[in-house]
Amino acid sequence: MRFDHVHLEAFGHFLPEEVMTSEELEQQLAPVYERLNLSIGRLELMSGIRERRFWPEGTRPSTVATRAGAKALAAARIDRDRIGLLIHASVCRDFLEPSTASVVHSALELPETCSAYDLSNACLGFANAMGIAARAIELGEIDAALIVGGEDGGPLVRETIRYLIENPEVGRKQIKIAYASLTIASGAVACVLTRDTISRVPRRLLGTTTLAATEHVGLCQGDHGPGGGGPLMETDSEALLHAGNALAARTFERFLAENEWTRESIDRVVTHQVGAAHRKLLLETLQLDPARDFPTVQTLGNIGSVSLPISFDLAQEAGFIADDQNVAMLGIGSGLHCCMLAVGP
Repeated sequence: MRFDHVHLEAFGHFLPEEVMTSEELEQQLAPVYERLNLSIGRLELMSGIRERRFWPEGTRPSTVATRAGAKALAAARIDRDRIGLLIHASVCRDFLEPSTASVVHSALELPETCSAYDLSNACLGFANAMGIAARAIELGEIDAALIVGGEDGGPLVRETIRYLIENPEVGRKQIKIAYASLTIASGAVACVLTRDTISRVPRRLLGTTTLAATEHVGLCQGDHGPGGGGPLMETDSEALLHAGNALAARTFERFLAENEWTRESIDRVVTHQVGAAHRKLLLETLQLDPARDFPTVQTLGNIGSVSLPISFDLAQEAGFIADDQNVAMLGIGSGLHCCMLAVGP
């Protein structure tokens, strides 16, 4: 869908202070590695992830999402009464009900006229939410929207390590299935979208393109562990890599056509950060120059739905993205789904 009146007013992100290197993580798996004759260093070698960050145990997604939201609202310099929609768009939530968005809504003291709900779609939730908010703004239903997300990968990583250590039947096959879980990390981000009549910035959200390939729904699935324990995820990383890139290739051709862009007209690229191999294959598949991309996975890991917008915000802060440039935000999430956002002046 194309938009004529939607501006990306401001972003705000928030990262945990605790840093864990891949080597430190693997040291916790030393008993399993020794039994299976595996060498420490394989995780960074295979994923390209040197380190990732985690919140203190017990941190609620709403707490960090609220902090990111407050930062984005301050940067946008917008009256909170103009916010007509709040979406909390993460895999992680405080509880089943009420919505985590309700907690954030209260904490930010948003007006009663601002609707709020959660949206979850694996790693694509935030990108999907930006598209939904943009439609509401384009149709004139609201003047502004706030999208927030708080992802906490710590419980998944800790439970995966516990499971691998405590189950003597774990072999190389189980390690391979659990591999993607060890790349997950934590972070929070927010984005304010506005209608052109109240915007102070030139950068616009020009359009969104989405496609689904749900025949691959079984390639990555996460749920509570046995007996209702902590979260566990099983991923066929290799199959997911190739199916995801095939879906991205089909989506990208539609994306170029719908936005009347060519590969050459794209100045900068921001991708959902999964791993070094994924980034390399995606850019090769789409025939995009790696120099136009802004990688963050080496130091942040895979932060779920907030990976794409955090990478965009970091690229802005670093001066890698300018207001007059066309930027392709490329997201892929398990399911499988693909969402691409066109950003430009």
